[in-house]
Amino acid sequence: MKKSTPAPRRKKPRTIDEYLAGVQPEKRNALEKLRRTIHAGFPRAEEVISYGIPAFRLDGTVIAWFAAASRHCSFFPGAAVQGFEEELADFETSKGTVRFQPGKPIPAGLVRRMVKERIARAPKKARKK
Repeated sequence: MKKSTPAPRRKKPRTIDEYLAGVQPEKRNALEKLRRTIHAGFPRAEEVISYGIPAFRLDGTVIAWFAAASRHCSFFPGAAVQGFEEELADFETSKGTVRFQPGKPIPAGLVRRMVKERIARAPKKARKK
């Protein structure tokens, strides 16, 4: 009887750059744009890996995540999605997620407003400017 060989484990990324290195180019470009948008609006936010995906942390609280999936990219601003339903009508959404195609990214201004709303709903320590 032949022993089965376990599938090779993919190394967990430690940085956003490591995460993006394993993403298809079109999705990588879209996520890089999202990353730049968040940095531009919230320069104090630090980049981290949280739950195995890229995230931004402000004063100890994660304020947003993003990821590549097989058929789309995702932006996770948490409950901040609520209240932006009309502006997000062209995107697939769920409770705390916005899914988008790489060729049709979420408008930068909308991303900044959702992250700002996420910060406003976060514990007090993340609201400092």
